[in-house]
Amino acid sequence: MTTTRDLQDRAQRHPEKAHRADAPLLRKPDWIRVKAPTSEGYRKTRDILRENRLVTVCEEAGCPNVGECWGQGHATMMIMGEVCTRGCTFCNVATGRPDALDVFEPARVAVAVEKLGLNHVVITSVDRDDLEDGGAEHIAQTIRAVRRKNPGTTIEVLVPDFLRCPP
Repeated sequence: MTTTRDLQDRAQRHPEKAHRADAPLLRKPDWIRVKAPTSEGYRKTRDILRENRLVTVCEEAGCPNVGECWGQGHATMMIMGEVCTRGCTFCNVATGRPDALDVFEPARVAVAVEKLGLNHVVITSVDRDDLEDGGAEHIAQTIRAVRRKNPGTTIEVLVPDFLRCPP
């Protein structure tokens, strides 16, 4: 059963999908729900990410494991903003016209990795079809910044396809 609140949330996340009758948004069953995270580790991770004005796929994609991961000081950084230029039906990240790239973001990611004390960091991004290189240089700058500040940290990068699909 689709609820009014679900439809409102859907309209905010993916306006182009809001009126698709073939994809109703149903409430999840009670057994799949998780409690709101409250651990000290979660709060510390959240505060470091907020302090550095960073976006995580954990929050933007609505991951149900955010409490567990952040509680252990882990987070998947999502660079190049919180708005994707694609409207993939399987994804909960907002779709639309993103803001300009933040040239200070690579350094802030590196600082957050250091403050979180990460031995391994996962960096992903939204698709940026609005950029000539799809954001490849920004991703490279982020990797270099993390390596300079955290030489012992391994880096896993989940990159977009760089196809620059038209809107």
